[in-house]
Amino acid sequence: MSPKGPEIRALDPATVDRIAAGEVVERPASVVKELVENGLDAGATGITVEVDSGGIDRIRVADDGVGMSEEDVRKAVKQHTTSKLRDVSDLERGVDTLGFRGEALYTIGAVSRLAITTKPRGSETGTKLVLAGGEVEACEPAGCPEGTAVEVTDLFYNTPARKKYLKRESTEFDHVNTVVTRYALANPDVRFVLEHNGREVFSTTGQGDLRTAILSVYGREVARAMVPVEGLAEGPLEGLSGYVSDPETTRASPTYVSTFVNGRYVRAKPVRTAVVEAYGTQLAPSRYPFAILDLELPPETVDVNVHPRKMEVRFGEQSAIESQIEETVKETLLDHGLIRSSAPRGRSAPEEAAVAPESTEPDAERTTGGRSEPEAGRSSSASDRAAGTDDRVPAPNRVDGSGAGDRSTGRNGANARGRDADRDRRFSRPTRQTTFGEPDEPDYERLPDLRVLGQVQDTYVVCEADEGLLVVDQHAADERVHYERLREELGGETSTQALVSPVELELTAREAELFDAYEEALAHVGFSATREGRTVRVGTVPAAFDATLPPDLLRDALSACIGGDPGDTVEATVDDLLGDLACYPAVTGNTSLTEGSVADLLAALDGCENPYACPHGRPTVVRIGREELSDRFERDYPGHAERRED
Repeated sequence: MSPKGPEIRALDPATVDRIAAGEVVERPASVVKELVENGLDAGATGITVEVDSGGIDRIRVADDGVGMSEEDVRKAVKQHTTSKLRDVSDLERGVDTLGFRGEALYTIGAVSRLAITTKPRGSETGTKLVLAGGEVEACEPAGCPEGTAVEVTDLFYNTPARKKYLKRESTEFDHVNTVVTRYALANPDVRFVLEHNGREVFSTTGQGDLRTAILSVYGREVARAMVPVEGLAEGPLEGLSGYVSDPETTRASPTYVSTFVNGRYVRAKPVRTAVVEAYGTQLAPSRYPFAILDLELPPETVDVNVHPRKMEVRFGEQSAIESQIEETVKETLLDHGLIRSSAPRGRSAPEEAAVAPESTEPDAERTTGGRSEPEAGRSSSASDRAAGTDDRVPAPNRVDGSGAGDRSTGRNGANARGRDADRDRRFSRPTRQTTFGEPDEPDYERLPDLRVLGQVQDTYVVCEADEGLLVVDQHAADERVHYERLREELGGETSTQALVSPVELELTAREAELFDAYEEALAHVGFSATREGRTVRVGTVPAAFDATLPPDLLRDALSACIGGDPGDTVEATVDDLLGDLACYPAVTGNTSLTEGSVADLLAALDGCENPYACPHGRPTVVRIGREELSDRFERDYPGHAERRED
């Protein structure tokens, strides 16, 4: 090392190539995407994708496209070669091919062992080329069908830093599944087959009917719920086609909202926002519909260079396009009678019930997100939950007394019970101006002394503390309470509810694969189910403090499993599931709380091991200190102290 510091040096070309390739090919799904796009650009009518171990061990993509001669395949694996661009003018006017970056084979070959078998249409002999780490090891004649098959093995064998960041097999395959699914939906005239570990996941007919393709990848239940997007509102789009689902057929994540621009799959948040807005209040909070939309517009009006893998785009007239999509989808839903033209009359906002003396009557008509709480079936009052009682009508398919148990037991339940008197001392109700008892030493695992001032927007509890103001997010706080109680329950025997008769759920191809990977974890939290094809029969469901969770939450639980590290144990997966399950019985935003409910919620939160964050990492408490308040009101301006002394 130089005495002045580390030496600055230029990297050799081989190292630069590997770094660049690793940045573009970040996981098996990246490889699949590039190869599928090349097959489509080659005019394929059939594409088969085979992966082993989520694509970590092996990927093979075969198409019946135009194929390549020996001369062409030798050129195709070199850097800066493509059949899709002539010069910079092609980039400036926009490109209408899929794999227009052009260097897929070279880039993939730089970080893997790659074999290409290809034969041009009408040719008698094919060619097999073997590439390892970017170097051609062999190229010889081969017998093979017309088209091209690319097999990739030992991905990232020479870039261990990239390989280290791969997720577990089920997660990597989920990304592969998503890529193939979206291109199958974008190209219903192409026959797609997806196989994982030698088993077919789904296949489409390639007959050109999008609804049939939807049936193949999403199942009959979803296909029946989809309606075609018809007509086009005024705006810059030249065309808008596809399908959207009814407001009842939804999922907890936006995974199933697929956007295509001139046939290319892209991530376009404005489009997703427009689709969700089109449903208005008919779509439940935090739910997303199924949607497949293909936008047609001149290529030169779309900036495809926002993302290195061309996965995101920027529209030249984004606001106008967003409004056009929202209006078109809304009109489609209205025409099919799936949404109302306006909100129904009556109370559309939660009843104003600021912190006030606690009533002895049951709080039966408190609203949650515009629905009366008994109707919502997901949130009971914080005071009811802390006391282990719930006056809601049991679910029709529930067997009462089949293991719900006493929800007030366990570490946090005992804390909540044992602190009833402590709560009255430590929690100051506005009518009594008292505070929590003073601790001898600060304990940062507990809440500070508080005096509740009120509730803001029926979502946040505002409290006064010695050091300033504390604002509590009631949903995040209740999530933390439920999460720790669920975790405590799992220390013994999981509380479940047996269903009177098993409930059958139809899964998408993606969900069916995830079920196989996470069946053990689901059973651990209370979902007992068996799968046959795309259908699961659910026999028991989790019971969260007298709230029997509905069987169809199993679908959301499957999606929640995605994203874990390869070394995650069942216990770690279960812990992630608990965080999501804790969300369902938690009190929501836009819910008025009585004084007693606030007291019980804060007492239960105070008994948690970590009262300052929900299980998903969101803060439960935001502190606004005395100094910040003084600074915001500029109480230190010149002359203020002098006038105060006068």
